[in-house]
Amino acid sequence: MMEACNQGSHLRDFLELPYEQLEELNLESKTARLNRVDAGKIEEQRRKYLTDEKRIKAVTVCFSDLEGRLHMLDYDKKFLLSSADNLTFDGSSIRGFTEITESDLRLGIDWSAFYWLPSDIFGPGKVIVFGDVKDQAGKMFAADFRGRLANLTREMYAKDKTVAHVSAEIEGFLFKGRDAERKYYEAGNFEFLSTGGYYHSLPQDPLRQFIDAAAEVQRAMAFLNEKDHPEVGPSQFEMNFSYAEAMVAADQIQLYKLLCRQVAQRMGITASFLPKPVTGVNGSGMHTNMSISRDNKNLFYDQKGQDNLSSLGHQFIARILNIADEICLVLNSSVNSYRRLDPNFEAPNEIKSSAVNRSAMIRVPLGNERSARIEVRSVSPDANPYLLIYTLLQTGLNGPDPAPPDTEKRPRTRILPDNIYAAMRQFKRSTFLTEILGENTHGKFVELKHMAADRCPRALGNRIKRSEIMFHHEVTNQLLWSKF
Repeated sequence: MMEACNQGSHLRDFLELPYEQLEELNLESKTARLNRVDAGKIEEQRRKYLTDEKRIKAVTVCFSDLEGRLHMLDYDKKFLLSSADNLTFDGSSIRGFTEITESDLRLGIDWSAFYWLPSDIFGPGKVIVFGDVKDQAGKMFAADFRGRLANLTREMYAKDKTVAHVSAEIEGFLFKGRDAERKYYEAGNFEFLSTGGYYHSLPQDPLRQFIDAAAEVQRAMAFLNEKDHPEVGPSQFEMNFSYAEAMVAADQIQLYKLLCRQVAQRMGITASFLPKPVTGVNGSGMHTNMSISRDNKNLFYDQKGQDNLSSLGHQFIARILNIADEICLVLNSSVNSYRRLDPNFEAPNEIKSSAVNRSAMIRVPLGNERSARIEVRSVSPDANPYLLIYTLLQTGLNGPDPAPPDTEKRPRTRILPDNIYAAMRQFKRSTFLTEILGENTHGKFVELKHMAADRCPRALGNRIKRSEIMFHHEVTNQLLWSKF
């Protein structure tokens, strides 16, 4: 039987490209996207490629829901080419999207966000492209923040060529065994792959082997790698890649987590982006660096400004800090994420900015005309990257300005909410968030957060509870959810 299967495999000739060629193709695609090549021209090129390349069997179209879960649909190539203007799916099956009575939604393909995949990691004969969710009339769907971020960045550029740049430092953990998060309900614990620490892992230990393999995939997918290393916690990792325009950066965050999980699974282990999977060790963050430019000039840089940051940069920070408690649920959107905001582990939970204090919510890194930026440190790696960047941009550029300080009162340091219920209260009362998200979407988001939070103990305590793992929005145990 096995011999027959092996013989049958010789009948298939699916696309498998060397990593060097993948990198060239993906860099060319990324450059066209950043140069704003006409969308119609890019679509024409992609369609021709798919038509001519006989070794491609399917196209994976991916989109993100309101909480940031990545959903993937594989379309037969021939079907996609003939029906790309009428791709529909059941929105009522996606938490936070539509009701059963209005279930049908459409998918629009963003042909500029097109990636060639390493076949040894994702299988041969496939490419992946991002899609935007549309309503039944073909208009932008309010709960799809990829589409909303795309609209916002297009409007910024159309107005005066303003561009937002973003980079994310995404930390994660490796645990022994596949599907360790889903199995937590039975096991009640995670087992570290390695107990080494910051920079201490030897070149060929399992943690390093994972980092090397994942970094190769990133490089092949044109992430423009910078550095990678073990992090402070045992079995913790971080792989940094270059900043990019906001839409590209948000897509890369989703792809980063996807490829890390896929590489880990092939090694028989689990890559986890839970903010605080194990008590007593540092949690995982997603420090989000942002800057604004116009005509290739960094508007956040001022050589004479405090910390070399311009007045616009300081104003951007002030607006975020002003409503930091209101946007905290966007930045930390799970029960588990509030364990990370623990001051005993360098937690960035103080609502202030600093060039040196790593407990501050926002840091101003040392920078020059090219690299001047702000770093929002109180972001968990399980945040929806599109909703996150959309909210930070809207707040920094258009949010309410803080009231002048009362000189007669002693200044005090404000602290971010330390549990999801406090964060939900602040989120619900925010008129600014209701305005920029839309009343219906604002309500849906907090409803989803309540669904998970109400299945967990209100008091976090010192021990991680099974429910905060099993009902986390990135731990997709559909069987368990269906029992409630």
